[in-house]
Amino acid sequence: MATPVVTKTAWKLQEIVAHASNVSSLVLGKASGRLLATGGDDCRVNLWSINKPNCIMSLTGHTSPVESVRLNTPEELIVAGSQSGSIRVWDLEAAKILRTLMGHKANICSLDFHPYGEFVASGSQDTNIKLWDIRRKGCVFRYRVRPVRQPGVCPAPDPHPPCPQLWDLTAGKMMSEFPGHTGPVNVVEFHPNEYLLASGSSDRTIRFWDLEKFQVVSCIEGEPGPVRSVLFNPDGCCLYSGCQDSLRVYGWEPERCFDVVLVNWGKVADLAICNDQLIGVAFSQSNVSSYVVDLTRVTRTGTVAQDPVRDSQPLAQQSPNPSVPLRRIYERPSTTCSKPQRVKRNSESERRSPSSEDDRDERESRAEIQNAEDYTEIFQPKNSISEAPVLLRGVCFPLAPDTTTAKEAAKPSAAMDMQFPAPNPEALPQPLVTTSTPAPKGDPAIIPATRNEPIGLKASDFLPCLGACHDTMCVVLTSRHKNLDTVRAVWTTGDVKTSVDSAVAISDLSVVVDLLNILNQKASLWKLDLCTTVPPQIEKLLQSKYESYVQTGCTSLKLILQRFLPLITDILAAPPSVGVDISREERLHKCRLCYKQLKSISGLVKSKSGLSGRHGSAFRELHLLMASLD
Repeated sequence: MATPVVTKTAWKLQEIVAHASNVSSLVLGKASGRLLATGGDDCRVNLWSINKPNCIMSLTGHTSPVESVRLNTPEELIVAGSQSGSIRVWDLEAAKILRTLMGHKANICSLDFHPYGEFVASGSQDTNIKLWDIRRKGCVFRYRVRPVRQPGVCPAPDPHPPCPQLWDLTAGKMMSEFPGHTGPVNVVEFHPNEYLLASGSSDRTIRFWDLEKFQVVSCIEGEPGPVRSVLFNPDGCCLYSGCQDSLRVYGWEPERCFDVVLVNWGKVADLAICNDQLIGVAFSQSNVSSYVVDLTRVTRTGTVAQDPVRDSQPLAQQSPNPSVPLRRIYERPSTTCSKPQRVKRNSESERRSPSSEDDRDERESRAEIQNAEDYTEIFQPKNSISEAPVLLRGVCFPLAPDTTTAKEAAKPSAAMDMQFPAPNPEALPQPLVTTSTPAPKGDPAIIPATRNEPIGLKASDFLPCLGACHDTMCVVLTSRHKNLDTVRAVWTTGDVKTSVDSAVAISDLSVVVDLLNILNQKASLWKLDLCTTVPPQIEKLLQSKYESYVQTGCTSLKLILQRFLPLITDILAAPPSVGVDISREERLHKCRLCYKQLKSISGLVKSKSGLSGRHGSAFRELHLLMASLD
């Protein structure tokens, strides 16, 4: 352990009265680190901007105290669970209720958004963990466990035995459990780019688990109290643990403590990082306090400072090459989840009471904008493609004035001078190839969408014969132009289905890709008719060696699954109608055909869901969306 050192590395930012009654839960937005959501015994959910005293928005609708709150990654949606077991999802951009999810019979202990799509996981004291589809307002899966303390997307049941469990969402069964803790597991956290899981427990230990071998990597013991909040550094170099009145920085191979920073935050409830500053929040009664730790002054790697109490104990053997990861690395997918849209109530099972439940939700639940200026700047409009609100990016919190001397108080702090650029996605570690045979030196199996030179060609060899190849290239380009002109002529008539049919008839996948890229940009152009024509082409694209083709195929398939699969399954499951209904029979025929084609693709998607990197992430998301086909 490292010896605590009193510095100006950490300071208290502010303290606010967050609710009219006791605060029961809170969460920080992880994308920006500047958005705070609080839930209270007054049945409200309040939104705050860190370092600003006024509430941005107050969300109402719950009739019992709010027990758990969670923001999705882009910080556009928020979900809150109450003591009665009800769950409500709000759209922060539209400032209105999006969904009310009913089904739990006891208070909600924990919530989390699925990282890939429009799903929410909830854990309740009724011993159930449920995965909800926000679009359909329905429970997709239910897992029966012992009383839940902190499930999120990774369930961690409370004692007997007190150990984290890893579940397969699509199979609906437990893959592995990780025994070793002797107290309730309070928090779990995935490593940002390795197959590693950290779990914190009331037994005052943090354990690290290898998610490929399903075994413990190391164990940090001697925490000053129950572990309630942990967070990996964005580059994965260390783990932060929010302890009683201190922040501890740990490594795990071998287990060691790099640094200890004294922070008088009491029992910290949540942590977030932005611009090399760690923000911690804690609550007591109706008050919420926020604290800042300057991570540039914190030791995160390198030499371990020994604790006098434990310096006689030898450290575990360190890896001979610490720069080489001991586990396979994966590329975390970008979670650019589109805003869930209300499902049109045109299915057979919903015609009996059109939109009555949604109308009641909107009447009972309100989003009261308390600070219009901050709300407009943060949530409207969302034109930037960055995941964090524009107002909150690139801002560092200034160091609190030191009361020791006026000279030091007037001196600009280091935190005020720091300007940290946004993270560069290209700098993330790339996934390792785990095949046993070396890759061939010729053309790659997947041709990347962006490259600096032709695949399989050397410019020096190609240029001398440019004149000889000119006629051939002109023929190819002329043919491509003719094909596109044919599709364009049909497109101008406004008949999208016929345009797609003509592109398919040409038997040129490049033309199909060009057309699908246009359709993918405007989802309103998609109709059920297209779902009978496009899936066979998507199947070809998913097997292509061109990365751009695979990406287009994944995007089109995801759009079909999100917009039409709920409708298709509802129509197929509806009882036969009385009498002759030609339009319904035609619709039923289309749904059966589309269902059959999607079922055919599901095997391909499942086989590719085990890939690493960006492709594997896309196929895993599609595999989850196609679970209802089984």
